[in-house]
Amino acid sequence: MNTIQLEKNISLSNFTTWRIGGPAEWIAQPKNIEEIKYLINWINKKKIPCNILGAGSNLLINDKGIKGLSLCMRNFKGIQIDKNSGIIEVLSGEMLPTLSRKAAANGLHGLEWAVGIPGTIGGAVVMNAGAQEHCISSYLESIKTLSLTGEYKTIKGKDLNFGYRYSLLQNEKLIVLSARLKLVSGHAEKIRLVTNENLHHRLKTQPYQAQTCGSVFRNPEPLKAAKLIEELGLKGLRFGGAEISKMHSNFIINANKASSCDVRELIKYIQKRVFNSYGILLETEVKQCGF
Repeated sequence: MNTIQLEKNISLSNFTTWRIGGPAEWIAQPKNIEEIKYLINWINKKKIPCNILGAGSNLLINDKGIKGLSLCMRNFKGIQIDKNSGIIEVLSGEMLPTLSRKAAANGLHGLEWAVGIPGTIGGAVVMNAGAQEHCISSYLESIKTLSLTGEYKTIKGKDLNFGYRYSLLQNEKLIVLSARLKLVSGHAEKIRLVTNENLHHRLKTQPYQAQTCGSVFRNPEPLKAAKLIEELGLKGLRFGGAEISKMHSNFIINANKASSCDVRELIKYIQKRVFNSYGILLETEVKQCGF
């Protein structure tokens, strides 16, 4: 018997790390594959759009809300680790910090950098999340996906056309169900120490406890977006309730009940100032939904 809860007009602000966003016309948080299949049948019968959410840590949602079904994958969890082969099978709703710590505890090296990224593995694959010169694509063997018309597909990592914060999945409406990662055996205690050091470094250099979406802009390699913004003296600048972090200028904080409009205006202002000064158009890393 299906027990999936379909809720109506629930605020999406509780589903994003920025704590910004209007109501979802419908929202569901499936815990297993049967519930996901039921929801796909349901949206096809109703002929309504589907927006796939992970941890909402890289997302700006319009205060007016979004139509259709918001399919939140954050309860779709499970990790299987084979220490001998270094293979990890992980469901897409698992959080990267949890995965990083479990890998370390099992003496598997490769995900130490991921401990401070507050996203799901599904979102990480779609965005090719990374830190400290590492990214998820380097460890990804394959993913299992389900289309919005109900077709299953296994896709090899090398076929996802990964680039800097990019994968083919950004152009296709596919639900990432799980990922298969290949790590390397190492010394568990050493891996755990490096993992902890990485987290402490992030806590020291980024506004980790604030309501943010992580890095707002992609780095215009080899330059760093944060350095360009900081050189213009924009740290601490506010539009409404949105503020450029005084700790790290590629972060925008929801400092005081910021609206989606506050954040968008601040993003545009930063882009304009950087372009006028350096001739560089900063591209956003954050995804904007419902605008």
